[in-house]
Amino acid sequence: MDYVKLGSTGLDVSRICLGCMSFGEPGRGAHPWSLTEEDARPIIRQAIEAGVNFFDTANVYSDGSSEEITGRALAEMANRDEVVLATKVNGRMHEGPNGAGLSRKAIFAEIDHSLRRLGTDYVDLYQIHRFDPTVPVEETVEALHDVVKAGKARYVGASSMYAWQFAKMLHVADIHGWTRFSTMQNHYNLLYREEEREMLPLCMDEGVGVIPWSPLARGRLTRPWDEATERSATDEFGKRLYADDDRIIVERVADIAAKRGMTRAQVALAWVLAKPAVSAPIVGVTRASQLTDLLGALSCELDPDEIESLEDPYEPHRIAGH
Repeated sequence: MDYVKLGSTGLDVSRICLGCMSFGEPGRGAHPWSLTEEDARPIIRQAIEAGVNFFDTANVYSDGSSEEITGRALAEMANRDEVVLATKVNGRMHEGPNGAGLSRKAIFAEIDHSLRRLGTDYVDLYQIHRFDPTVPVEETVEALHDVVKAGKARYVGASSMYAWQFAKMLHVADIHGWTRFSTMQNHYNLLYREEEREMLPLCMDEGVGVIPWSPLARGRLTRPWDEATERSATDEFGKRLYADDDRIIVERVADIAAKRGMTRAQVALAWVLAKPAVSAPIVGVTRASQLTDLLGALSCELDPDEIESLEDPYEPHRIAGH
C-alpha cells in the first residue's frame, strides 16, 4: 500500500479510502444492496490487511448503522492510532426542527451521536455533507472549529458544493483564525469532470486534499453500458448523474482494459489516481473480489495516449451531485 499526506496536512492516509456506505442493517434505512455486519466485516478486515487505513462513513448512511458496523469492526481489527476514521454531518437524522443541516446545534448534537455509534472519542476527519444555504457560513465554520478544539475531531472537511461556496468557507476560517478545511469530498470520475473547471484548481491552490466519491461512476465504468445491477436498478440518485452520451467513454475504458490485460475498474480508478489534486479516491465495494480488483489499480499507470483516449470524448455536463 502507498501512503500520501492528506492535502497539506501531516496526516498519512492510504492511497485508497474504503467507503462504508455499502454497510447497513436491514430496517435501518439500508439500501437493498447494503451488507449486514456479518457480511461487511470480512471486507473491512481485507482492507486493513491490505494496508488501507482510511475509512469514510456518514451519520446518515443506513440511519447510523454504517457508523456502528464500521466502528465495531475497526475497534476489533485495527490500532486506533493508525486508523484514519472519517464521518459526515448534514443529512436528516430525525424529524422536526434541527434534525438536519449545519447549524451549531445540529453539529454539536450529531458529532456526539456519531462518536457514540462509532465507539470512539474522536474522529480524524469530520466533514460537512454538502453546503447548507440556510445557515450562516460563520456559524457552521465556528462550530466545526469548536468541535476540533474540544478534541472530538482532528481535521475538518467539506463535500460537493460550488467552488465559490467553498472559497467563501475557507476565507471565513482564515479571517477568524478558525480551523481550516483540509479536504474536499467531491463527485469526480471519467464521466463527470466538471470539477476540473474550478474546484480542483481551487483545492490545489489552497492545499486542500481531494477525496472523490464515486470514482467509478457508481459502477457505470466497470461494466457494459446497458448492463444493470441490483444497485443501479434501485439507485434513484445515481440515475440522475450520467447521460447516454457517456457510453463512448465507457467503451474506451473497455478497449484499454482489454489491450492492457486490466479490468475496467482498474483503468477507471488508475485515471483518477493519476490526477495531481487527488489524495485518495473513496471506493465502495460489496464483494471481496471488487476490493482486490481496485487495489490492483495502485500498480497501474496509464500512458499519455491512453489518458487522451479516455478524456477526448468528454462533453460538458450539468452540475450533478451537489
